[in-house]
Amino acid sequence: MKVFLDFEASSLSDHSWPVEVAWVFQDGRSESHLIAPLPQWSDWDEESERIHGLSRELLREQGQSAQDVGTRMIEALDGHDLFASAPSWDGKWLSALLRGAGLDRHALRLRNTSEALEETAREELKHLLTGPHLEDETHRVVMTAGARPETPPAHRALPDAVAERERWLAVKAAARKRVAEGK
Repeated sequence: MKVFLDFEASSLSDHSWPVEVAWVFQDGRSESHLIAPLPQWSDWDEESERIHGLSRELLREQGQSAQDVGTRMIEALDGHDLFASAPSWDGKWLSALLRGAGLDRHALRLRNTSEALEETAREELKHLLTGPHLEDETHRVVMTAGARPETPPAHRALPDAVAERERWLAVKAAARKRVAEGK
């Protein structure tokens, strides 16, 4: 099953760490977790805090341990196709979380959401088109139906993961509509 995942972080530096993670399965089931800082996670950017609204104090008080969140992620997400809008950043924070929890940092792998959009459009459209026509129409559907909304991201993990799922659903619906019109 496809799963759309997002992290919020302490900053965008090389030493940043995850402060929140959320995921949404293609069927709409979701989870969100605040992450308590580990002692070695000292990086903090006040501008990042302003953007996501999560203070270190809040994370210390309400966050779950890296061990608990990492274990839950592996339990819930192992064997599924994981997608993120910024897999290099989200992958960095996933790795930091798993390493910090003492878990295998390669236990979960992220791919770019754009791959999910393309695969889904192509899978739907292959019932109507082949070859270069299939690729052209896949690209067109993804570019139009899968365009990011003009509103800025929420910069909270769950709403941003939900937004990625909604993009995927829009592409799937547009591709199905195109097939229905073409038959």
